[in-house]
Amino acid sequence: MPIPSVSDRWPKEGASTGTYLSLEGRQWGDGRLNSEPKLREVFGKLQAKHGAVLVVVDQPASIGALPLAVARDMGCPVACLPGLTMRRIADLYPGEAKTDARDAFVIVDAARVMPHTLRSVDLEDETIAELEMIVGFDDDLAGEATRISNRLRGLLAQIHPSLERVLGPRVRHPAVLKLLDQFGSPAQIRKAGRRRLITLIRPKAPRMAERLVEDIFTALDEQTVVVPGTDAAALIVPSLASSLQAVLDQRKLLASRIEELLEAHPLSKVLTSTPGIGVRTGARILIDVGDGSSFPSAAHLAAYAGLAPATRSSGSSIRGEQPSRRGNKQLKRAFFLSAFAALADPASRTYYDKMISQGKHHKHHTQALLCLARRRADVLFAMLRDGTIYEPQPAPSA
Repeated sequence: MPIPSVSDRWPKEGASTGTYLSLEGRQWGDGRLNSEPKLREVFGKLQAKHGAVLVVVDQPASIGALPLAVARDMGCPVACLPGLTMRRIADLYPGEAKTDARDAFVIVDAARVMPHTLRSVDLEDETIAELEMIVGFDDDLAGEATRISNRLRGLLAQIHPSLERVLGPRVRHPAVLKLLDQFGSPAQIRKAGRRRLITLIRPKAPRMAERLVEDIFTALDEQTVVVPGTDAAALIVPSLASSLQAVLDQRKLLASRIEELLEAHPLSKVLTSTPGIGVRTGARILIDVGDGSSFPSAAHLAAYAGLAPATRSSGSSIRGEQPSRRGNKQLKRAFFLSAFAALADPASRTYYDKMISQGKHHKHHTQALLCLARRRADVLFAMLRDGTIYEPQPAPSA
């Protein structure tokens, strides 16, 4: 007899309720579960009535973390229905409501009639749990750094385009941020003088201090008028520069901790031996892929990462294969960035060049990188499956 399944759709405090259903699909109970005692009470009643109970969640690393921990402690088997899969399955059910109760019904019914859609949720060790939390925060900081950088460059381009052309591409460099933190307007920079600026930024950029200052003054000489809003920008630019430096400093601290945690994991050598996989990309792949045992084949991994091409054809309209818009976007980005970094590897570069020149019409740079990322996903899957280290392959002769 199949194990009865129960879905815990954990609502936020004060949000709608979660629904719990039995094996037959009928509603078993309806109520808010936002504490361990309530979870234990529900799981205990289900175990007393049905014996072993499978607990299924769609977000095991966030709102489902406590339910999974309680279920494991009580001896209940656990599984995960990935959120993207759950949303696709939800389209098969009548109604368009988006509630915790409906989501719970979809999850448990999918576990009942489509068990192949479930993914195992192994007991994560402390390393993975800490990695996931830190990497998630690092992703947030990366987005914040991008936002502040764009805002800072936008202000510079508004008041002095020539100065932005010099400082904009280097806006995240500590020397540039130090300069903008001290002097927020073109007039203040000019008034400080060459010697003072060189003395200020040389500790941060010993090699390019003099050249950078000369480029700055050349840019300042290209504009004689003062654009309206320059005085206001002089107040905002130092604040943005200080905020951006603080975010970048936080990311450096996190990178050190991520590297320590990654090196402590048994799969670290397998991941980092692959060309192009660094600390952050390796951590993201480890979090989302693990040892690869959750994926039956490399094709399943590629589909989950959104790297499998999607064929688009209908009747006489044939548009061929196009990059998939689905999948785990963070994992896809990690594979894409690692593929870009791997272009220095001869074998990877040869495959990339082949994709660029393949076919009647040349592939775009991004498409070629996605093809390379797909190929690297196959290699990584085999390495994780066999526990082997990457062995460099000589580039084939032309």
